[in-house]
Amino acid sequence: MVRTREFDTEAAVSRAMELFWSRGYEATSMRDLTRHLGLGQGSVYAAFGDKEGLYRAALEHYRSTLAAAALESLKEGADARSAIRTMLVERLRIAVGENGRGCLAVNAACERLPADESTRRTVRDMQDASRDALAEVLRVAMERGDIAAEQDPHTLAAFLVTFLNGLLVSSKITPDARALEPIVEVALAALG
Repeated sequence: MVRTREFDTEAAVSRAMELFWSRGYEATSMRDLTRHLGLGQGSVYAAFGDKEGLYRAALEHYRSTLAAAALESLKEGADARSAIRTMLVERLRIAVGENGRGCLAVNAACERLPADESTRRTVRDMQDASRDALAEVLRVAMERGDIAAEQDPHTLAAFLVTFLNGLLVSSKITPDARALEPIVEVALAALG
C-alpha cells in the first residue's frame, strides 16, 4: 500500500529555499535539509527524488515568488526610472539581508554552472523574464518620452540585468545597501 505524503510540500520547498540560499548547494547536505525541514530522508526522496530535485524546486519557488514580485513592482510603477530604481534597490536590500546572502539565482549561477544544465535553464529563464519585463517598461517609457530613445530597449534592459547581477555579487562582498545604492544611480544614468 502506498503511503500518502503527510507534509506540506510547498512549505518544505520554501524552507529548503531559505537553507540553500543562506548556505549554498554544496554546503547543504541532505542531513542538513532533513533536520531543517523536520522530515525523514525517505519523505524528501519520495517527494523530490534527491537533493538536486529539491534544489530545482527551491529555485523554481524563488522564481515564482521573489523574482516574480520584483517584476510585478516594475509593472506597477508609473514612472519608469522610479520603478527601475525601486526594483534595483529592493533586490539589493533583499540580497544584503541575512548577512549578505545575495540572490539565490546569482548564487546558483556562480556555484552550479556550467556543470548543471537544469540550473542554467532556470537561471536563464529568470534573467530572460527580467530582461523582457524591463524592455517593455523601457519601450513604453521611450514612447511616452519619459526617457531618451537613444538605446534599443532590449539592449538597455540586458545591460540593467547584467548590472543587477554584478551588483548582487558585490552585495555578497559588501553586504551594505547604503554603500551600494549610489551605484544604482550610475546605472540609471544610462536611461538618458
